[in-house]
Amino acid sequence: MPYRTMTTLQSWIDDFRALGYDDAGILRVIPQDGEDESDTGLIAAQLRSVSTTFYVAPETEAGSTGWAVTFEPRENAAPLGSARVLALSGELAMLSALCTFLQARAEAFVHSRA
Repeated sequence: MPYRTMTTLQSWIDDFRALGYDDAGILRVIPQDGEDESDTGLIAAQLRSVSTTFYVAPETEAGSTGWAVTFEPRENAAPLGSARVLALSGELAMLSALCTFLQARAEAFVHSRA
């Protein structure tokens, strides 16, 4: 999947931030241990409303251009008041939009190579 290079992902994140999502500033591209030392990356961040780390990566099914969010496990429960739940809902909406954005970019990339 050549569209997973660090440079490509950073460019796509920059484009996504330019769309004006308030919470997009928490996103960063990090290296992923790829097969055969390839230059692959993931998109990671820590949510502001709750101390949960997540990463966004392409789905693993062959030929898929979909993206998925993986939330890393927590050691403790995270009770949230209504204001923090509202903030979390905004962050989750941004993550959903990001996955849709990345899928569209991946599909365009794949179709441009066909």
